[in-house]
Amino acid sequence: MKPGFLEKLIERIDRLDPGSLQAQFLRLAGEKGFLETIFHAIQEGLLVLDGEGNIVYLNRACTKLLGVPIESATGQPIGRYLREIDWQRVLQLDESEWSRLVSREIEVAYPQHRFLDLYVVPLATVNTQERGAVVILRDVTRDREHEAHTIESEKLNALMLLAAGVAHEIGNPLNSLTIHLQLMERELKTLPDAARESLQELLTVARNEVSRLDQIITQFLRAIRPTQPQFERASVHEVLNDTLEFLKHEIQDRDILVETECEEELPFSPIDRAQIKQAIFNIVRNAIQAMTDGGLLKITLSSNDRFIIMAFKDTGPGIAPEDMGNIFEAYHTTKSEGSGLGLMIVQRIVRDHGGEIEVHSEPHAGTTFTIFLPRDEGRIRLLKAHRTAHGTTDDQLE
Repeated sequence: MKPGFLEKLIERIDRLDPGSLQAQFLRLAGEKGFLETIFHAIQEGLLVLDGEGNIVYLNRACTKLLGVPIESATGQPIGRYLREIDWQRVLQLDESEWSRLVSREIEVAYPQHRFLDLYVVPLATVNTQERGAVVILRDVTRDREHEAHTIESEKLNALMLLAAGVAHEIGNPLNSLTIHLQLMERELKTLPDAARESLQELLTVARNEVSRLDQIITQFLRAIRPTQPQFERASVHEVLNDTLEFLKHEIQDRDILVETECEEELPFSPIDRAQIKQAIFNIVRNAIQAMTDGGLLKITLSSNDRFIIMAFKDTGPGIAPEDMGNIFEAYHTTKSEGSGLGLMIVQRIVRDHGGEIEVHSEPHAGTTFTIFLPRDEGRIRLLKAHRTAHGTTDDQLE
């Protein structure tokens, strides 16, 4: 529509015959429909307010963001849906409120938890004779999640460097102890048999403990280093059995019963066997340590079209609701002797495998950790462009 069209139409309306007047109104209706189509196609939420702060118009994107139908929202005050803003001050072009709203972010819980970037343009800034405002809403939830993930990754990397440095410093005296124990063993050979036998037993215990501590540090470093997984087609069921065999003595000592259930012909998954074994080890050990008076750990392996699914359900005391949001954070633990690194490492391993992890817990009823690992058949690989007989290329996905 050309600028000034409406003004010219109003000036000449008394001189138009019925046919011309009808044609002009049809033109206006067409223009209105075209503008409405554009208005609803915009992905940002748009609300138009009158001078009293009531909603005159809103697009479909806005109904999705705020969870209100267009019909019921029209004519309602904006404060009914966006409460924590003094809309009268905004509509009166109050400079302090206007400057505060330029980059305002709000959080909504309905119909879906989202973070929205809110921007308000009073119509008086465009036309001094107009009262009201245009409200623009943009969904920035993904941006917030990406920012949080970046901060988490930076914290994790700093933690890895610190832990690796501490482990390295512990490793140096361990090497020294190993050398001196070897020297002591040589000296023992020069002693009489009676004295050597008792000392040899003590020396053997010391060497075994040093060796065990060295193995723990090695496994710890392997677990926390942010190395890329070395994928291979493997059976998750076999990795689970290997891990349970490694933990069988601790499981028996704590009077824990472990039940495993696996579907027939469970598909293979592209995994790093050592890393997945570490993840299973951490979850199982957490579960058996939570069941201080014995209990049942039920492990179920299944699959769907996308994932191999491992569910670990214990009969422990469960996780308190206030702790649920922090269980994957470094050093967060409810155990008196826990390091708070186990579940953080599990989450990192699962993410590096392109998988997901879920937690469901009820106080006094137990906790279930569920790991989803991509199926081998579900992996998508980008192939090189194929050159056709006509010299063009096709991108193919397999």
